[in-house]
Order: sequence, then C-alpha cells, then structure tokens
Amino acid sequence: MGSPVVVQGTAVASPYDHSTQQPAAASAIPTARAEGDGGGGEKQETKCRDPIFALLLYGNVIAIIAVAGIYGTEAFTDAVDDSTSGYSYEGYIYATFILGAVSIVLTGVTLPIMMCIPELLIKVSLILMLILSGVMMVMMFLTGSIFGGIIGAIFFLIFCCYARAVWSRIPFASVNLLTACTAIRKNAGVIIVAYFFVAIAFGWTLLWSVSLMGVWEKVVVTEQQVGEYQSNSVNYGYLFLLFLSYFFTHQVIQNTTHVTVAGTVGSWWFSPEDATSCCSSGMMGSLIRALTTSFGSICFGSLLVAIVQSLKALAQSARNNDNQLLICLAECILNCLESILEYFNKWAFVYVGLYGYSYLEAGKNVFTLFKNRGWEAIIADDLVSNVFFFLSLCIGGICAAIGYAFDENSPEGWFDNSPNPTSVSATCAGLGFVAGLVLSSILMSTIASAVNTVIVCFAEGPAEFEANHPELSRKMRETWLEFYPACG
Repeated sequence: MGSPVVVQGTAVASPYDHSTQQPAAASAIPTARAEGDGGGGEKQETKCRDPIFALLLYGNVIAIIAVAGIYGTEAFTDAVDDSTSGYSYEGYIYATFILGAVSIVLTGVTLPIMMCIPELLIKVSLILMLILSGVMMVMMFLTGSIFGGIIGAIFFLIFCCYARAVWSRIPFASVNLLTACTAIRKNAGVIIVAYFFVAIAFGWTLLWSVSLMGVWEKVVVTEQQVGEYQSNSVNYGYLFLLFLSYFFTHQVIQNTTHVTVAGTVGSWWFSPEDATSCCSSGMMGSLIRALTTSFGSICFGSLLVAIVQSLKALAQSARNNDNQLLICLAECILNCLESILEYFNKWAFVYVGLYGYSYLEAGKNVFTLFKNRGWEAIIADDLVSNVFFFLSLCIGGICAAIGYAFDENSPEGWFDNSPNPTSVSATCAGLGFVAGLVLSSILMSTIASAVNTVIVCFAEGPAEFEANHPELSRKMRETWLEFYPACG
C-alpha cells in the first residue's frame, strides 16, 4: 500500500495505492471510521469472491435456456399463431423508436442541467413532493374516503416536518449531486454500459417468458367449463422456482451496473488519471471486475433480494384463494423485507465496486458507515432521489405530449391498418410516456449509483478528494461545515 494519510489523527491507507499528501483543510472533514476501527477500506487482492453464487446463476441461466428449448418453443409458436389478427403495428413501432430517441436526447440534456442548478432542482423536487402529498390527501377527502384522507393528512404533516428538518442539508446534497454528475460526465462510457445491460435484461425477460409459457402448459391443471378453459390448480413449487429464476438474474444484471459505476467513480475519486475519458481504463477495469472477481458477491446479494421478491410474487398469485388476510399480511412483511434488503445492497455493492470486498465483508462496512454517518447518508441519498424521480416524470410527460401529436393520418400510411385507429394519439402518448420514463430512469439510476459512491468516498477518503479535485472538495467541505461548524 502507499503511504497512509492522516485524517483527524487516524492513519487511513489510500485504497487505490496512491501516495497522496493531505492538504491541511481536509482534516476538517471526519471519516466514516472512528479511531480504533482499523482505518479506511483497503483494496482487496485479486481473486474471485463468493464464487458458489456465481455458479448458481450460471446454472440458473442454463436451466432456463434448456426449458425454453424443450417446452417453450412449441407453446410460443402456438400463442403467436392464435394471436394473429391481421393488424399492422408498424406505425406504433416507428413511433416508439422516434419517441425513444427523443427521450435519450432529453435525458442527455438533464446532465448539464443537474450540474448547473443542483440545489434549485433539489429544492423544487422537495416542494413538489410536498404538494403531491397534499393533493393526494385532498383527493381522498373529496372522494369520500375519510379514513384514507386522515391517513393522507398524517403523512402530509410528517412530510412537512421532514422537509423542514432536511432543508438545511440541501446544500450538502446538491454538492454530492454535482460531484456525481461530474464523475459520470468524465466517464460517459458507464451510460453505454447501463443501456447495454438494460438490453440484456429485456432479452432475459423474453427468454424467461417463453420458458414460463412452456412450463405453464405442463404444470397448470385446466378444465373446460362452458366452452372456456379455467385453471383449477397451480404447482406453486414450480412457480416459485420460475419467479426466483427471473428475479435472481434480473437483480444480478441491475446490480452489475451499480458495481461498475461504483468502481468507476472510485477510480475517478482516488486515481483521476485513470478515469477521465468515455471508455477510460478505470471504467473498463471496473466492468471487468464486476463481471469476474466480484461477480459472485453481486450474485450473493442479488439472490437474497430475489428470494423475497419471489415469495412476494407467489403471495400475489394466490390472492384469489382463501386466507386473504394472511396473504395481505405476508405481502406487507415481504414488501418491508424487500425494501430493507435493496437499500442495504445499494450501499454494500458500493464497497464491492470500490474495494473488491466479498458481500459479507461489504456488509460490515455498511454498518460502520451508518454507525458514523447514518442519517446524513440517508438524507443526502433521499433528497437526490427526488430529483431523479421528477426529472424522469418530466421527460415522460414531454414524450407523451409529442406522442399525442401522432394520429391516424399523420404520418401518412403509418397507421392505415392499426387496431383502434381512432385512439392512435392516446396510444402513442402512452408509449411516449413509458419510453421517456424508462429510458430516462436508466441514466438517473446511473447517477444515483454515483451519488451513493460519492457519499461513501467522502466518508472514506476526503484527503484524496482534496488532492485530486480541490474545487469540488472545497464546495463539499464548505457545505459540510455550514451544518457541522464544530468540525472546523
């Protein structure tokens, strides 16, 4: 390792093995590690972590391919033949491509906007969330739902208190957002990686759907009643395994992107010379590590969430059965577990991407982070998330408005043989909203991963930040000291 830097009297080894002299100003910033905790995170030796879980994923994918080939092909062909209607959907396909391109352009525009006015965006999004909460409360009362209105009023008051409490933290959150956007702009290749993994997720969904169609015909018992086929029983064991297969792989794809972004931002933070171009060595190295040595750790955490998601999907599929109260209670518990695990994984995978920890070792670091910085990390993450949500909604709304301009006569010939030609405008508006929301969310999720990484890196390595990015470090230090002047 390189020479340790001293932060508030604690020797903190530079995790990326760069000897860095700490500027005096950086000592004003506390690290996430208290004295006696053993210093900051250290980059781990290169070896595969948690490999058994990677093998489980490989086995899962192979099994689904085999099931799709054995059972799914015939079922899929029959479904396509049965659904042949003579309609042409070419116009909608063209419209979707156009609206998707518009969405990507608009999403690209949001990056410099977030860099120019991050604090204003956070304030506006927080106020809009407050207004939205109030509108929902009023709507409940207007529709005659007194109980729902009371619950809405309670949440509205809680949100008012929350907004008032976190308002002073907005400057610090805005600098986190600015820093994350700067890192992404310097390494724009991670956005391409994110879209690539979304394409893989789409292909996986299609493959899994074909497998589901084949298995469904084999395991679902049906009887013909009054000229219709009705399902009498479902083998929930097979159904659980299918759900687990889908969610497991989908979570791995999603978290691989997150780990790649974390590693890239970490390289930019600690070793900027390796991460200042579109497809920088830092970005490519992070992607390779995510797909090799850290892949087992990604699969480990993803499997935990997938198990809960599968149980939740199973409970939802059993809604028409008896014991509705127990099913509702089970769904509520599973929703809470899913949220907790996903939030924990979001931070654990930052440590996996930064240092190459195993999943359990990364989890220990998450507990240390929240022990020392818990509320500040949560508040900064939550404030920035509001911005991403509303920007995605805005892009979706703009694309919907553009889509509404299409009709059965414009462009000429596109919708001549489409189903429901009188509703072309509404359909294209819906397609535009979905395309805008989904495609913009990909970039927003990439920046969200970068924000989480910035929060961790600021807690772990403020000295390196000051040395490598002094202007951003000065802004973050000033906003931190505004709220914690005693640290100065």
